[in-house]
Formats: sequence, structure tokens, C-alpha cells
Amino acid sequence: MADLVYPPVIGTAIAAFRALDVRIKIEGAENIPASGGAVLVSNHISYLDFLFAGLGAFKGGKRMTRFMAKDDVFKHGISGPLMRGMKHIPVDRADGQPAYDAAVRALRAGEVVGVFPEATISRSFMLKKFKTGAARMAADSGAPLLPVILWGTQQLWTKGRPKTLTKRHVPVTIMIGKPIVLEPGDKPVMVTRRLRAAMNEMLERAQREYPGTPAGPDDTWWVPAELGGTAPTLEVAEAEDEAEAVAKAERRAAQQK
Repeated sequence: MADLVYPPVIGTAIAAFRALDVRIKIEGAENIPASGGAVLVSNHISYLDFLFAGLGAFKGGKRMTRFMAKDDVFKHGISGPLMRGMKHIPVDRADGQPAYDAAVRALRAGEVVGVFPEATISRSFMLKKFKTGAARMAADSGAPLLPVILWGTQQLWTKGRPKTLTKRHVPVTIMIGKPIVLEPGDKPVMVTRRLRAAMNEMLERAQREYPGTPAGPDDTWWVPAELGGTAPTLEVAEAEDEAEAVAKAERRAAQQK
């Protein structure tokens, strides 16, 4: 089936980024495989990360990434038809096996499948713990892992901050690493550690070479605490995530009464 929705969506995003003078730098585009399945694995610091990670794959090799995303997005009146039209993969967090199976089928069919192994946005903007799903999908499908690091996207729209989608001249780094090819017998846990280490090294370089700086003392929220900014530390961010999860569970329980 031809992709009738994906190219126009990408074209619209590119036009919007150009209008806002979002200064996108793509590094490692040559690492995008020209054909065949690949598990694109990206860090997660913004609600817009799927756009930028997908743009990296599209610019690098005209590949259209099928992202795994929570099924609530597919139920929305506007985003739902777009997500289905772009053939993204809905994930039911209560039962993720159907989504996993769909992703493996897509990989075996030669698609690029996008995964955020941290599952949720990192409030600290540093790498959280990785789930092993991406490595397991690579092992089950025979597809390589394709590490991707994004930096700067958190300035546009991230968790706990107001949208600033009209902010101009924001530099955004899209860094694509060399594919990680699994060998027979590789264990998902060990592969995940190797993947995270590679992505952490990429993230540190992206942060070090990033051309943007805070506009003033009130604009340091997007800079990690480890780099002298006022973003929460990994430990504080993890506590905030746990508190949010508890609050959501309590709300669901109250609604079911």
C-alpha cells in the first residue's frame, strides 16, 4: 500500500520548521540503511521527538519510520487518523504483546520501526533506564538496532513545561549512530546495556557540541543539572515519574468505582 499520508505530514513539518528557523543538524545520515528492517531507537526528551527522529530517517535514506506509540494517541479525533495513515503501531500498556508482534512483522517485512526505550519523556533530559523491547525485537526479526540521539527538542515542548511551538531559531541536533548488528546468542539485557552505553556517549557529544545556550538565568530549565542547568536530576525526575504514576492509578481506581 502506498504511503499517502506520511510524505505530506513530513513536508508540512519541514515547512513549519523552516518558517520558525529551527536550525536542524543531521549527523550520521549515511548510517540509515537504504532498505531492509531496522529498529530505530531514540532518546525521549520532547513530545515532538517522533517528528525529528522520523525526519532523520527520511532525510537520511527516504525511510518512513513506523513508531510504536501509546494507543490513546490513536483514539484522538485528529491524531488518530494521521497515526493510522502513517502506519504507526499502537501500544496497549496493559497488554503490549500484540504491538510487539506487529512490530516484529513490520521489521521482517523490511520496515523501520521506531522505539523509545525509556518509554516516557525524561524530565532530566538524560538517559533513563532502557527497557529491553528494542533488543528483543532486533533479535526476533534479524534487524539491526539504529541508535538515534536528539538534543534541543525539549525547548519546543516537553513534559511539565508550556508549549513553545512558535519559539524561533532553536538549534536541534539529530545524531544517527552506526547500526548495532546482533549476533546469534546475544542476550537482550546485554545488548540493551551496549545500546544504552553507545547512546549515552552520543548524547554527551551532542550536548557538548550543541550551539545553543540559555537566553538568561530564567532559561536554564532545559539544561541538565549535570551540566549546570536547573532541570531535575535523574533521581528527582524518577521520583516525580513515580508520583505521577501513583496519581494516575488512583484516578483510574476512583473512576472505576
